Amino acid sequence: MPTRHDIRNVAIVAHVDHGKTTIVDAMLKQAGAFAAHQQLDDRMMDSNDLEREKGITILAKNTAVKYHPKDGGAPITINIIDTPGHADFGGEVERGLSMVDAVVLLVDASEGPLPQTRFVLRKALQQRKPVILCINKTDRPDSRIDEVVNETYDLFLDLDADEDQIEFPIVYACGRDGIASLTKPENGTVPADSDSLEPFFSAILEHVPAPVYDEEAPLQAHVTNLDADNFLGRIALLRVEQGELRKGQTVAWIKRDGTISNVRITELMMTEALTRKPAEVAGPGDICAVAGIPDIMIGETLADPENPIALPLITVDQPAISMTIGTNTSPLVGRGGTGKGADAKAAVKNRKVTARQVKDRLDRELIGNVSLRVLDTERPDAWEVQGRGELALAILVEQMRREGFELTIGKPQVVTKLVDGKVHEPVERLTVDVPEEHMGAVTQLMGVRKGRMDNMSNHGSGWVRMEFVVPSRGLIGFRTEFLTNTRGTGIAHSIHEGHEPWFGTLTTRNNGSLVADRAGAVTAFAMTNLQERGVLFTDPGTEVYEGMIVGENSRSDDMDVNITKEKKLTNMRSSSADSFEAIVPPRKLSLEQSLEFCRDDECVEVTPEAVRIRKVILDQNARGRASSRAKNG
Repeated sequence: MPTRHDIRNVAIVAHVDHGKTTIVDAMLKQAGAFAAHQQLDDRMMDSNDLEREKGITILAKNTAVKYHPKDGGAPITINIIDTPGHADFGGEVERGLSMVDAVVLLVDASEGPLPQTRFVLRKALQQRKPVILCINKTDRPDSRIDEVVNETYDLFLDLDADEDQIEFPIVYACGRDGIASLTKPENGTVPADSDSLEPFFSAILEHVPAPVYDEEAPLQAHVTNLDADNFLGRIALLRVEQGELRKGQTVAWIKRDGTISNVRITELMMTEALTRKPAEVAGPGDICAVAGIPDIMIGETLADPENPIALPLITVDQPAISMTIGTNTSPLVGRGGTGKGADAKAAVKNRKVTARQVKDRLDRELIGNVSLRVLDTERPDAWEVQGRGELALAILVEQMRREGFELTIGKPQVVTKLVDGKVHEPVERLTVDVPEEHMGAVTQLMGVRKGRMDNMSNHGSGWVRMEFVVPSRGLIGFRTEFLTNTRGTGIAHSIHEGHEPWFGTLTTRNNGSLVADRAGAVTAFAMTNLQERGVLFTDPGTEVYEGMIVGENSRSDDMDVNITKEKKLTNMRSSSADSFEAIVPPRKLSLEQSLEFCRDDECVEVTPEAVRIRKVILDQNARGRASSRAKNG
């Protein structure tokens, strides 16, 4: 069959923070993608604000570099897909792999293969993609290159790789310095026999198969991603499998339900470095972008109008975690960060507080996010949103919050399923790296959460690696407690492992809540009197309302408190008038921590300025009646 030798399509997959985006930056710079005068940022591929803040890749993105071989041959276009390393964004990984012919597996020279490494590698092996192993960060002082290579071989065997897949080439690299080598360097050093990524490029050209096609086959192009442009409208990113796609051409659009309609390609673009440039034609193996089809969806096919043949739809793993997202129903809806003042009234104009706006935004998210589900609930102003994990859903809420939405978010729940008449719940494989002295604390923490230890290894460096199988429910609220118990030194990563029979009741939070019993502004006087009752979450002057949670109780039950109480003034001089008591700084909870903190009868109010935790039933008396009814059945 004919082969296109001028193009290679490769995805870079790895665990979170193993250096994917950094090595792509170095490839772009060394391939001459930028002019000498251009000002370049670190992690250029992480273009999203949230990606830069959190230091992780959330969306799969593609770039292209023109590589000029050292032997003077014709330049070769290398299309690179930078995929997320977090299993919560697995839908992005699956789409990225459908566009490429091979993968580069990046592994940290110290940390070795971790759960998300297993996740992304399993997806690549299932699709029969060849693998190039790149051991990155060889300059880390704690690097252990030989052990990491052996652990990676063990991982391939564990995932039932065949003989061809196990015979993978190995490249050693320091992505930050832009240096790679095929010769193993000493631990803790940069490869000495190279000063560029040239060996890495050569390995890609040698081991990534060039796209093959059938000259007689009709046009087939697979939609793998969506983007938007203010002028062109919706843009579909696709890989041409067979035939040619031209600007102005009329093609058959095969939708997800099987219906076919003819549409015209108004604009065709190809990626060069980080920009899209107009093109006239895209051939087999090319990754291109087209405009002119307003309702096109991921997984659909563009084909020959005379002989339309659909490509298989992209399938993704089922959601494991769900939470209810609805409109903001608190007394402070639409009233800014403090809930008072002229500046708050001015901000109301740009707020999105209606059910129609929330539903439209969720529907828009479904277009580009194939791993998300949105289901109706009994209430017209709330929807159940299902996703891969807590982080993926929290990222969605954070994006909506920044766009001006005010929301009420329910406690994250697991998505169960019936198997042979029995309820099964999702379980996760959790890998924990902790110093030896914290082993007991972590084992105790996992025991409460019904975690089962599968494996434990000691690298002899004072650190222990433990693997647990634990119900997904047990990991909701786990990270905060884990970091506290290990004094911030522990590292934990988890990945979906399947479903097992329901584990029974889990009690993950032992302390109750301090609940405001009236509306008003928080006073320093009230905070001074209440801080011995538990940990407070609010600053003096913050506006609160009845039913809002202002702190964590030191006991197991909830306590209604008056945090707006003022010191009464008298005409008698007090002997203690000039003595001041220090207020313990309140604990500020992020959005993820607030979702973890929630109990079943609590929810999180999210506005552009503030994240507040509140009771579902705000009225103190109604709450008391509801709890007594629940106790008495």
